[in-house]
Amino acid sequence: MRILIVDDDKEIVDLLAIYLGNEGYEIEKAFDGMEAMDKLAQKEFHLVILDVMMPQLDGLEVTKRVRKNSQIPILMASAKTNDMDKIMGLMTGADDYVAKPFNPLEVIARVKSLLRRANYSHANQKQDNVIEAGPLIIDKQSHVAQTKDGVPIKLTALEFSILFLLASHPNRVFSSEEIFDRCWKMDNYVSYKTVMVHISNLREKLEKATNGEKVIQTVWGVGYKIEA
Repeated sequence: MRILIVDDDKEIVDLLAIYLGNEGYEIEKAFDGMEAMDKLAQKEFHLVILDVMMPQLDGLEVTKRVRKNSQIPILMASAKTNDMDKIMGLMTGADDYVAKPFNPLEVIARVKSLLRRANYSHANQKQDNVIEAGPLIIDKQSHVAQTKDGVPIKLTALEFSILFLLASHPNRVFSSEEIFDRCWKMDNYVSYKTVMVHISNLREKLEKATNGEKVIQTVWGVGYKIEA
């Protein structure tokens, strides 16, 4: 699998390239947002590690442009660590966020988690994972969500994971903590706001595709569910 590492700090790029290369990934490097966009247009990548603060084109703008036609997993990296900075990155379309300075082993763990959620590591498994939820048809194996009228819904890897989790357990209420634990597959629960941002983005996409239908219900003080 091919990973694009984008950062204007050459030492960080080279360090991550060594660690991820040792894990067997094919690595491409870019040192600003414009170079990243050029590489993404030329080759297929399975994941992008993207710095926020860069010359010419910052990471947020790169993410916005990528999300216009691609749902490739994006791991955003930044020295900015407050909640609002993380929320901005996630709302823009990033799938995960890691704060600088980081341990390269943490980055590797997050990369593997994102790739698992994107279903790359299970692409050859044959199993019946198609379910219906209200106006939606969700196929886990092909990682496709669409309306019953055939309207495709472009979701990030995390948004799809959340949708499939809720749809697989109709009427069950999942707390933010449970959703984080099952979809992020990490030990540390950072902030409930992280889940809220992804739920909000997911709802917006579903309502747009279904002409305003409320697919995901909020049970105040408890969590979220999809009714059968």
